[in-house]
Amino acid sequence: MLLEQLRPTDGALPGELLTELTALYASNHEFHAISGDFPDPYDIRPEQVAAALADEFVNPGAEVLLARSEGRVVGIAITLARHPDPADPDPWIGLLMVDAGAHGQGFGRRLAEAVEERFRAAGRGAVRLAVLDNNPKGLAFWTALGYEAIDHRRDRGLGRPCSVLRKALP
Repeated sequence: MLLEQLRPTDGALPGELLTELTALYASNHEFHAISGDFPDPYDIRPEQVAAALADEFVNPGAEVLLARSEGRVVGIAITLARHPDPADPDPWIGLLMVDAGAHGQGFGRRLAEAVEERFRAAGRGAVRLAVLDNNPKGLAFWTALGYEAIDHRRDRGLGRPCSVLRKALP
């Protein structure tokens, strides 16, 4: 699996890549039904994915990382170097999603480990993320990777209840 940073060209994504990313997002309709990030989780459109990613690119310290296997996009991770709350010292994983057709093949675990390694190499001591309360599969995934719940609160964007997880990066 290869990891590459996504950078828009002249503020836009190449059409072929946007098509791949839309397919990746659309394959995860179960997650999008839980999150409510898209109006219709069974009809995710390229312009919606482009808008969602454009919102990420304007965040200072945000990175959008693509995971590729055999030339195709199998996953995406969106990270923040710093949380907007100045009292929070850790970087965050804002999203980690693997193509639903590739679930259970280890791509999610390898993508999470690659993100952790990037933070470790940058000298960061831990990483955090939030899992929506109505996403038990997500919570099971992250806790199996060694993340521990440290807080319970509402997310900053939509006020959804979630657990904040943290993992030390020795």
